[in-house]
Amino acid sequence: MADLLLELFGEEIPARMQARAVEELEGAVHSGIKAAGLDFDDSERFVTPRRITLAIYGLPKRQPDTSVEKRGPRVDAPDKAIAGFVKSVAIPKQNLEQRKLDKGTFYFAVLHNEGQRTADVMASLLPKAIAAVPWPKSMKWSDHQLRWVRPLHRILCLLDGARVPFEFGHLTSGDETEGHRFLAPESFSVTDVADYKKRIAKAFVMLNADDRRALIENDARAVTASEGLTVKLDAALVAENAGLVEWPVVHMGCIDAEFMDVPPEVLTTAMGSHQKYFSAVTPDGALSPRFVMVSNMVTQDGGARIVAGNERVLRARLADAKFFWLQDRRRTLESRVDDLKQMVFHAELGSLAEKSDRIAKLAAEITNYVDGADSATATRAAFLCKADLTSGMVGEFPELQGVMGRYYAHHDGEDDSVAEAIADHYSPQGPNDRCPNAPISICVALADKIDTLVGFFGINEKPTGSKDPFALRRAALGVIRLILENRLRIPLLPIFEVAESLFDKQDLGTGRPLLGFIAERLRVHLRGQGIRHDLVSAVFSTLADDDLVRMSFKISALQNFLAGDDGANLLTAYRRASKIVGIEERRDGTSYTPEIDTQILEAPEEINLFEKLDTADDLIAQALRAERYDQAMATTASLRPSVDDFFDRVTVNCEAPKQRQNRLRLLARIRASLDSVADFSKIEG
Repeated sequence: MADLLLELFGEEIPARMQARAVEELEGAVHSGIKAAGLDFDDSERFVTPRRITLAIYGLPKRQPDTSVEKRGPRVDAPDKAIAGFVKSVAIPKQNLEQRKLDKGTFYFAVLHNEGQRTADVMASLLPKAIAAVPWPKSMKWSDHQLRWVRPLHRILCLLDGARVPFEFGHLTSGDETEGHRFLAPESFSVTDVADYKKRIAKAFVMLNADDRRALIENDARAVTASEGLTVKLDAALVAENAGLVEWPVVHMGCIDAEFMDVPPEVLTTAMGSHQKYFSAVTPDGALSPRFVMVSNMVTQDGGARIVAGNERVLRARLADAKFFWLQDRRRTLESRVDDLKQMVFHAELGSLAEKSDRIAKLAAEITNYVDGADSATATRAAFLCKADLTSGMVGEFPELQGVMGRYYAHHDGEDDSVAEAIADHYSPQGPNDRCPNAPISICVALADKIDTLVGFFGINEKPTGSKDPFALRRAALGVIRLILENRLRIPLLPIFEVAESLFDKQDLGTGRPLLGFIAERLRVHLRGQGIRHDLVSAVFSTLADDDLVRMSFKISALQNFLAGDDGANLLTAYRRASKIVGIEERRDGTSYTPEIDTQILEAPEEINLFEKLDTADDLIAQALRAERYDQAMATTASLRPSVDDFFDRVTVNCEAPKQRQNRLRLLARIRASLDSVADFSKIEG
């Protein structure tokens, strides 16, 4: 067995592209190997800023030999047909086999194909696999025709210790690579995977991205702990730093005291988003005047000059931030609202000033459904919520929209609930984001998202497939979380109508389609919480209800009901009744309604079932009105014995036409009774 080593070495690959690139390369090579009839034991993939490496273990040294049989014409076929077959298989006629089949005796050719050397197979498939790696952006350089994410310098490829020669663009594969750009820039040759790993580590290259992440986390904790601080480790920022260095070295620097009066969110954003630094906090949770950085160098001075250089760069960045902080507060948020007229929300939906006006009116309407929410306060918060978009700070740091609005609102003397609503109104922005729970924040956040959904649905800019350029799925999830997590009893359809009326366009007609879209997102949301999607469909099937909290209660009760034997067996009976009625309706060309002629009820079992259904329907209706869904489910479960007796002892398709029709109506009554709780036909399993 043999091992394959492939390394693509070049200039620094953007960190965000590395993981997918090495995964795509591995997948393409695996597919090529399997298509060639080869197998392997295991594989490893590695990626650093300057190299993509793939190791395939346990490859056979040759392809297996294969035999293929081809049937030709009958032996008594015309000579021309036989000659054509002989030519196509390139086997003399006397070497063909004759086999007797049902339809006569036929010529057969057995073609034996000798397997290629695996090295030759790899030389053919690897250039195709490398070319198949998709890059979000690629480039050409020098006078080469090759396109790649960054200039490629070398390709290393070995199989069983021997070079696998192939060409890719202007490069020819070899057995050499290079180490760290500065710490070990000399090229060197390797003999196999083990030798490669050993020598590349000595050349100051940490191949495994997980190892680099772990080292960064551990050293960052250690260096901050030495001063009694705690580093704030964001997983995405750790991964990005690991994608920027081949030999991570962690240092800690200082933030000048003059910048510590700038809001901590500004400092952490400037450090994290722009400089890729980590912030550190004191034991009481306050931001400390320290930052943690990751270098790609080992220096004789212990990193002193590197730290000094990064402190100088950060000082300039924070000086800009402090300038914006001081300048922005010279104007009130209210004075900035008029500037929103110059900022387009969408060409067909107006400016951000118009959106703010719509949000204010819609938020006031929503206060009717949120305990503790004052209409005037919600209107004020919504009126100001987009104003910070015109500030210099948000222009420089877009991530701080809303956050800076809160600071500026406090500075202007606005009510605390107004300031918090400005900061919260973009939330939640995902399944794990914090969901606002303050009354005014809820109203403004809901109004913002519903205005966006109604507007884009109104101009037919709905998500299609994987495309969602206006993040409407995220907005719908935000609406769902705000309502469910705050237990808001808010009817969505009337709110959609109010939102529609605030646009200049008439008759947008978004209500039902938008409610269906939200139902689909609710299905995804609840599935993430372990609730079956078909139960959501069963409850939402008619879109007759637009109260998400009521729907969630009903879904939970339905799930508990079906988990028991009574629920499962009653579901079976429902399906049996529905199937019989459906078949007979198609046969008779009619629809059987649940109205029963009590005068011709004959068998004790059908009389008992009718009485049970009559009583149950009233009890179910009362329970549903009172939102006692567990009680409604329990009432349906009480029908099970009567339904079982009916099916066991009563013949539905009897000889008497009137009785047959009456019994089919009784089955339709079973279906209608259960469907008053949920559409049981949507339930799977």
